[in-house]
Amino acid sequence: MKGATVRQLAAQLGLSPATVSRALNGHSHVAEATRRRVLEAFSRPTPKNGLVFVRCPYELTDYFGPIVSSVGETLRLHGREMLLDTGGASYHDDVLRRLPSRGEIAGAVLILPPEETSEIESLRASGTPFVVIDPRVRVPKDVLSVSAANFSGSRDAAAHLAALGHRRIGVISAGPVLAAGEARLAGHASALAQVGALVEPELVRYGEPIAATGNKEGGELLDLDPRPTAIVCFNDKVAVGVLQAAADRGLKVPQNLSVVGFDDIDLSRATTPRLTTVRQPLQEMGRMAVTALMRVLDGHEAEALHIELATELVVRDSTGPAT
Repeated sequence: MKGATVRQLAAQLGLSPATVSRALNGHSHVAEATRRRVLEAFSRPTPKNGLVFVRCPYELTDYFGPIVSSVGETLRLHGREMLLDTGGASYHDDVLRRLPSRGEIAGAVLILPPEETSEIESLRASGTPFVVIDPRVRVPKDVLSVSAANFSGSRDAAAHLAALGHRRIGVISAGPVLAAGEARLAGHASALAQVGALVEPELVRYGEPIAATGNKEGGELLDLDPRPTAIVCFNDKVAVGVLQAAADRGLKVPQNLSVVGFDDIDLSRATTPRLTTVRQPLQEMGRMAVTALMRVLDGHEAEALHIELATELVVRDSTGPAT
């Protein structure tokens, strides 16, 4: 267990951390048999066939599904087996605290983990190798993470609308409590500043990233006087709700209102009109996360701790000139 922490060794050997510490430091008050057990475990390399724990405490929808599938396929290419923990029932489960004591686990992939920063830091301090995909909160500097370039993706979407003449643009975000939401709001503001416009507070709304939020918050934005000429949404599902709210009010898209989503899931190509959106490299996020984790498990230093993958603005039929 080279590189293992005292706490990990103690948990695996059934000893107290104090006993393990004394054995490693040559303390005289340790039985010779116990000392040999500890030293053997400490010098033993991590098994190459250790499982990789993959935590995704959500339904495997058209957002999380491609990420998890990519993680599994890439692990298989590396000769690793995946232990998958998924579904909403595990959302509040205290998984990370117990992870370091599980000797069969070589490392972990955490997808949008709901845990607070302090819990992520505790896992890092335990010595357990792991990587975070799409962090919910800002992760510490020494934690390996992979995400999409949320700032530039949102900036590209707002710049596209600005080039079409839109200035009064509504925003439906998941809120500043999410790292992605914060970055996207900043990118949106940056694009507007380039054309001498500001984000109007009354045009920024928050909610769960689901269609019902788009319908409710989008409807409230469209009932303003004057109403926004465009609305950018946290994801494609929210955008679908906005399309419904516009239809309910007799507004045509994009003639009366432009709508932009984020993610480019299959749903974006099934709407009428087809949705302009920002494509996230979901499968590449999974592949990159596993590749980075494998380097760490093989004893290499991570070349980059925070990896951002480029997004792509996909212009379809839901955006047009401001009227």
